[in-house]
Amino acid sequence: MKRLRRWIAWAAAAFAGVVVLYRWVPPPVTPLMLLRARESGITKTWVPLDAVSPTLVRAVIAAEDGRFFTHGGVDWVAARDAREYNARHGGAPRRGASTITMQCARNVFLWPGKTWIRKTVEVVLAYAIEAVWGKRRILEVYLNVIEWGPGVYGAEAAARASFGVAAADLDPPRAALLAAVLPNPRRWAASHPTSYVLGRAGVILRRAAGVRLDALDVR
Repeated sequence: MKRLRRWIAWAAAAFAGVVVLYRWVPPPVTPLMLLRARESGITKTWVPLDAVSPTLVRAVIAAEDGRFFTHGGVDWVAARDAREYNARHGGAPRRGASTITMQCARNVFLWPGKTWIRKTVEVVLAYAIEAVWGKRRILEVYLNVIEWGPGVYGAEAAARASFGVAAADLDPPRAALLAAVLPNPRRWAASHPTSYVLGRAGVILRRAAGVRLDALDVR
């Protein structure tokens, strides 16, 4: 038991150190990238948030976490609503409640899966990176590490692979298409959208118009 407590304390200290380090240093690789590297390789190019079109930032927030600027890492209102919806409707598709902060924590630090242990660690890390990184850094890291297709990670690689342009040059329709495929980027492609993806992108485009980025000092 004493050895287990020491191991937990060491792991917690290591996590804390990496969280602080990534406040300034770009994460070089993520667990998901490593797991899928043999299958599809890794294509990514880190860019600062200022080099990502604000239209993509708005679209991703509109698509993934409309209350991003008002929660502290976990959106308990969305979690309650999702639990009630899933209880009423039973089977798939199930509604999730992961915030951008939680997704960022999961992508950067954790392994794929849906165990309660992983979910608990994800929540703890979400609060930690909110406290240490702040909203702007969370978005910057998230937009640089999320999977946007087989072997494609981050906004810059996704924009170039899908449309042949830099992330800074994305227009609203293309940004909405990229945001629309995030729930299943290995099945859907922004460059060849299905009718469902096109419809979802249209909804995101309308919602994104109401997303304000004043807190990030980008327009």
